[in-house]
Amino acid sequence: MSFFWYTCEQFKHATAVRLADGSGIAYQELIQRADRIVDTIPQGSLVALECENTPECVAAYLGCLRKGVVPVLIDAALESGLRDSLYARYSPVAVWRRLPENDEFAWRATGCASPLLHPDLALLLSTSGTTGSPRLARLSRRNLQANAESIVSYLGINDYDRAITSLPMHYSYGLSIINTHLLAGATILVTVDSVMARSFWQFMGNAKATSFAGVPAMYEMLNRLRIDTMELPALRTMTQAGGRLSPENVMWFAEYSRQRMIEFYVMYGQTEATARMSYLPVERLLDKPSSIGVAIPGGEFSLHDAHGALIDQANEVGELVYRGPNVMMGYADTAEDLSRGDDLCGVLATGDLAKRDAEGFYTIVGRLKRFIKIHGNRISLDDVERRIQQRGITAYATSHDDKLIIALEAGCKTPSELAAMIMKEYKLHYSVVHVVACREVPLTSSGKVSYPELLDTITSGREDI
Repeated sequence: MSFFWYTCEQFKHATAVRLADGSGIAYQELIQRADRIVDTIPQGSLVALECENTPECVAAYLGCLRKGVVPVLIDAALESGLRDSLYARYSPVAVWRRLPENDEFAWRATGCASPLLHPDLALLLSTSGTTGSPRLARLSRRNLQANAESIVSYLGINDYDRAITSLPMHYSYGLSIINTHLLAGATILVTVDSVMARSFWQFMGNAKATSFAGVPAMYEMLNRLRIDTMELPALRTMTQAGGRLSPENVMWFAEYSRQRMIEFYVMYGQTEATARMSYLPVERLLDKPSSIGVAIPGGEFSLHDAHGALIDQANEVGELVYRGPNVMMGYADTAEDLSRGDDLCGVLATGDLAKRDAEGFYTIVGRLKRFIKIHGNRISLDDVERRIQQRGITAYATSHDDKLIIALEAGCKTPSELAAMIMKEYKLHYSVVHVVACREVPLTSSGKVSYPELLDTITSGREDI
């Protein structure tokens, strides 16, 4: 298998990276920078990249792949205590970061010896990048290449394309944009600006961006901000993943895109599958706005009941299982896990409950386990409870309509204070965090919290949100 971090050498003088000031970096120059960055890092060692959407971080990532150095990608804005805990757990030999004294990027040696790494291991991504979850997804070279090839295939990405970094590169969806465009010899419009910044849209227009990627919250915002009044004549592709976009918004963007000859893709994925598992063909947006579509090229879905038996009938709910070459090698919870081989053998039980219609299109109907995805961030409800309980507060976390709901026992910390704490730690908007005070928490016969009853109590109005 040929890998995109090598095959991109063929594009030499084509522009790999373009910046908002109009300057560009050719593929040949980007590769030279990449190789220089990792020159002092031993092959087969573990490093950490504190990622920002900058040419320096793109080059460091590319250099690691080319040399066989395994990077763990970290949000540069991650709280220092969480970041340091992650480093203590996995022992990277060096950290690529922006230096506060001169605002330049450089390696900081940690003094650690690299843990033993499996020879197929290429990349480590946090399963919840914004919260610093210590659990990492172990991704192989084959995983990265296979997913990039599949995405390029169904989106039709070519060397004419110019994609803007609307998502952080430490996030699997954001990283997939970099991977696919390097594979295709396309141009990456690199910016640290948020989609909320006017400068982001000025850059997008001036650089003639051909594609935009976003999570549901971004598309909801674009609808409110009237993207239909913006002049983006070069835009030809819009993609959405990172959680469920409401059917109403799917239909709105389907119509917006149709009028402008833009292809709008609703997609589904997980970090454990290197990014992408399904897409909804553009021509089916209006009649299947709730669907995640069909498996990407090279992958396949199946549904299984509670006993693991295959579900053949249409419209029966079961756990969604994905098979494909982009399925991770497995999880890492300790440095010792980094030497493990392929534990999953290309099969991923997603933890999502889904149904398949008579035409073979899939729709997610819930979560098998207690994880939710909000604004592209996957959050463990059990982790939310643990963090609150560490502060001496008794609380129970659940979710409804893509919102995080926290129930407090009477007499606990005031809802507004707790909501502010959760919003800060998980980087969530106030509109998706609701804290309620419960007079009585329903329990099962075994003394455990009955979350279905708790949610019913809250949503039925017996407790105020």
